[in-house]
Amino acid sequence: MNYYSLSKYLQETYHTKLYKIALNAHMSCPNRDGSLDHRGCIFCSEGGSGDFAVPVEEDFIEKGTALFGKKPVGSLFIGYFQAYTNTYAPLDYLEKVYRRVLEHPQIVGISIATRPDCIGEEVLLLLEKLRKEYPQKFLWIELGLQTIHEKTAAYIRRGYPLSVFDTCVQKLHQLELPVIVHLILGLPGESREDILASVQYLNRIKPFGVKLQLLHFLKGTDLGEEYLAGKVKALSKETYVTLLVDCLEQLRPDIVVHRLTGDGPKDLLLAPTWSLDKKGVLGAIQKEMKERNSYQGKLWEKEIYD
Repeated sequence: MNYYSLSKYLQETYHTKLYKIALNAHMSCPNRDGSLDHRGCIFCSEGGSGDFAVPVEEDFIEKGTALFGKKPVGSLFIGYFQAYTNTYAPLDYLEKVYRRVLEHPQIVGISIATRPDCIGEEVLLLLEKLRKEYPQKFLWIELGLQTIHEKTAAYIRRGYPLSVFDTCVQKLHQLELPVIVHLILGLPGESREDILASVQYLNRIKPFGVKLQLLHFLKGTDLGEEYLAGKVKALSKETYVTLLVDCLEQLRPDIVVHRLTGDGPKDLLLAPTWSLDKKGVLGAIQKEMKERNSYQGKLWEKEIYD
């Protein structure tokens, strides 16, 4: 394997492949409830990135595994709080839904997708308490950075400055809570150099993992409307594959790569439609890496960061 994949990490750590069950805990987001905005981020669908998520109810394992169809998935899972902002609710409710998932015997750990401006001191204390109470299970925190560039962040309506992200990551590191950072490749106006600068930022903050996400243009989103109006363009498959491999070459080799592309809902996806062939995209990435004799961290200069 020429990059440090999540599958490789899980195999090394748990000696088996684990699948994620995407969960919807019925929370909202400050970009939707009026605290910051009512429109959401420019690329975000009404499902709040949780279009494949099942409700956090007593039978969430059964409902989640049913979505895999006949695919063999084993008996152990990661509970992925995916839809909307999953620390944006009253503290007692957060504790209730986190414990419901953590206490299930088939759950190895939980991954909580949220925003850095929605992790206050009380939430940090709760996460620390749960980490200590469930020492055999993990708690991962997924933060949607998307870009380090403030101009792009304003355009996508992210709603917080980079300084807020920095502070949040420092506090999570202090509590030994692993951080997974989301980056989007292909945001309008960003050059190859801009995107690589975001990757180099990750090398400095040293998260546990990263999700490299292809930008999707979805129906019902403001970004989708801009695409239909011809104001913005989607990346070609060839451009994305080249850019993705460029990012991996710059990325420090000990950061776990949780995602290389992304899944857009078929009924909402406007572009790029080539992304629906996920197997083909991953194959093209491997082909590019092989042809370039490439691997994660090939161009990472350790002495700059350590």
